[in-house]
Amino acid sequence: MIPYGRQDISEADIQAVIDVLKSDYLTQGPVTPAFEKAISEYCGVNFAFAMNSATSALHAACLALDVGPGDVVWTTAVTFAASANCALYCGASVDFVDIEPQTFNLSTDSLETKLLYAKDYGQLPKVLIPVHLCGQPCNMKRIKELSLIYGFKIIEDASHAVGGKYCGEPIGNCVYSDITVFSFHPVKIVTTAEGGMAVTNNTKYAKKLELMRSHGITRNTEDMVRASQGPWYYEQIDLGYNYRMTDLQSALGLSQMDRLDEFIEARHRVADLYKSMLHDSRIKLPWQHPEGHSALHLFVVRVNRALVEKSHSQIFKELRDLGVGVNLHYIPVYLHPYYQKQGFVPGYCPEAEKYYSEAISLPMYPKLTEQQQNKVVTSLLKVLGP
Repeated sequence: MIPYGRQDISEADIQAVIDVLKSDYLTQGPVTPAFEKAISEYCGVNFAFAMNSATSALHAACLALDVGPGDVVWTTAVTFAASANCALYCGASVDFVDIEPQTFNLSTDSLETKLLYAKDYGQLPKVLIPVHLCGQPCNMKRIKELSLIYGFKIIEDASHAVGGKYCGEPIGNCVYSDITVFSFHPVKIVTTAEGGMAVTNNTKYAKKLELMRSHGITRNTEDMVRASQGPWYYEQIDLGYNYRMTDLQSALGLSQMDRLDEFIEARHRVADLYKSMLHDSRIKLPWQHPEGHSALHLFVVRVNRALVEKSHSQIFKELRDLGVGVNLHYIPVYLHPYYQKQGFVPGYCPEAEKYYSEAISLPMYPKLTEQQQNKVVTSLLKVLGP
């Protein structure tokens, strides 16, 4: 079976983890700060905080922006559930914005229309979480402009997008957002086995992120309520969580950062080959916005339903039976039973649902061979029929 995604682990990665295993620190040692520094320098951002997952980082980011009961957070309809759940963890409510058909990202036209309506009814969001789906950046300039008009904060969910660029600059520089979050899950661009990171340029948010990932505990004397009682002394000054990343994980991530640009280049080679092989009216290929340079975490094609008789599920089953591990990213969040219990109904975001009925994530990873891509394409065209 050709998987839809696969990590790329080198001998240098393995040795980096072994070195930590032989060191004095397995959890909180010097490697995690080094990994954070590597990310912050790559992105050109002031602060970076490694965490045990991107979900944790999203939750901590919401807390840093003081999201709580009575607040509303908006995100895109097509994303993993964590982009919405993080608001609920804080006691806030969540709402969804429809997508653009070309980029699959949050539609800024739909966002503006929804904001105009929400302003009239006093229901503006406190935070917007745009998601760089597949690694392609959202229209962050327009989102930032709207945030200044309507007064909401921005958390970029860049779980798919480390190594990508927007307007020629690295995604994660927080020029257009308050906080950006990355994921290092095994199928992502860079992996730490499990893990995430929140980055920001804001000192206040940085302090809150640091507290939230480690039980709300500080060892910084300037933040303590009482005078230090000795070199062992620390204080819990907030209610935080155990969201820390270990040095073992950070060692893998730090080693992988040496090949980040190489990974992105390889993914673009894979994408270019797919595009050269899939000139077929039954397939809609992904489109690259000229202002962005996608990290290409995913390669999503859409089936032209008017030209294909088979059902979506039948296409998936037949491809998997042929050894092609296609996937689907994602079910619109509000269609899940949990969110439907909160009142969301089918038809809420029409473009998102149309996308869901057509989308197929083809295998995409740096070491995908030309022979494997030939099998993917041949199998896809065979399954779609004459």
